[in-house]
Amino acid sequence: MQLTMQTDYALRTLMYLASQDDRATVTDVATLFSISSHHVAKVVNQLSRLGYIRSVRGMGGGIELAIPLEEIRLGEVIERFEGNLHLLECVGTQNVCVIQPFCKLKGVLAEAERIQLDYLNSVTLADVTPSRRQLKSIS
Repeated sequence: MQLTMQTDYALRTLMYLASQDDRATVTDVATLFSISSHHVAKVVNQLSRLGYIRSVRGMGGGIELAIPLEEIRLGEVIERFEGNLHLLECVGTQNVCVIQPFCKLKGVLAEAERIQLDYLNSVTLADVTPSRRQLKSIS
């Protein structure tokens, strides 16, 4: 499985916000990771719609986590951004292959997907967030 850039940016944005005491801006995130503010803004919009972050307008505004970082499971974020995580189409769809009714590979791949998602859901944002000191060292 290879994640899309959007999912990558979403995870980076969440890690950045989790390492901050104060609200941040889209520009803060984009600047630190040397990525487009436009792309970060799209990701922030999606993260907000999904309830992971909140955006505060006006003086002193910005973006911040909406729920505790210990409650944000990586597997859930990845699944919500990526959608279909199937290794092959047959794992999630019927009648796409002539050998599907007796294929043992489908079961193996389905189990691999389950194990991977179980593991990713055992890891929270708190487990992967760098310290503010670590992030400052790269800016």
